[in-house]
Amino acid sequence: MEVNGDAYRVAYDDATDTVLFEGALRLRGAKEYAPIGELLEEVARAAPEVVTLDLRELRFLNSAGTDLLFRFTLKMRNQVTSQVVIRGAVDIPWQGRTLPNFERLMPELKLSME
Repeated sequence: MEVNGDAYRVAYDDATDTVLFEGALRLRGAKEYAPIGELLEEVARAAPEVVTLDLRELRFLNSAGTDLLFRFTLKMRNQVTSQVVIRGAVDIPWQGRTLPNFERLMPELKLSME
């Protein structure tokens, strides 16, 4: 599964249960984020043992995108069937500020900043 835009790419690799985010997500609101939300919903329905959100190549994420990822994290927390791993990049400022908040939502989440 893959969602592409002018400045971004979001792809799910079912062999590794990894959702890869690349580029800059500057979409306006839930309606424009809907295709990415559907991709994440399919991942949640599949309920892999471990699902990884690889954000290391995501240079920008606006508040609507952050909200989408928070909602996905809450859904996974409530399912209790999957371990969530988030991989971020220390050299991308928004990630250092935002990604630790995911651990507050889901204490068992594993955050890896590289």
